[in-house]
Amino acid sequence: MPIKSLIRTVPHYPKQGVMFRDITTLLKDPVGFRITINEFVHRYTGTKVDKIAGIESRGFIIGAALAFQLGVGFVPIRKKGKLPAATVGHDYQLEYGFDRVELHVDAITKGERVLLVDDLIATGGTAEAAITLIEKMGGVVVEVCAVIDLPDLGGRARLEKLRHKVFTLCEFEGD
Repeated sequence: MPIKSLIRTVPHYPKQGVMFRDITTLLKDPVGFRITINEFVHRYTGTKVDKIAGIESRGFIIGAALAFQLGVGFVPIRKKGKLPAATVGHDYQLEYGFDRVELHVDAITKGERVLLVDDLIATGGTAEAAITLIEKMGGVVVEVCAVIDLPDLGGRARLEKLRHKVFTLCEFEGD
């Protein structure tokens, strides 16, 4: 069963012209969800990973399941103001304005090897901000992984230009 076939496309969401790739249809399918997690487990079994960092919010779902299977810790990377204890953050530019990602100050210790997980890679801006934050904490990003790559938006190329490895399970062109 191809994972891509279980991903719903929602036209014109959140704005006109955007083809939103919705993984909730993949997540609700028990076989598809299991295949997705197993693909990532297969890739990272034998790789030294200390923590999985999942980007809010769908990266939490994939990342937590993967962390459980690999027997490593999970840390959430959240939008500003969502974490209850002391945080460290990184601001980054969006198409129209700025946003901020944050981690708890005790989430990652110096030298820990971190796998960054999200549902998709579009422009790469959020992933780049998360990488900067992980590195600010002293962590080493092993790889960036996602279910979906939207290659026409340039995120993968942007991250690879910064010398980060990227792995995705499928891609949708034309987005």
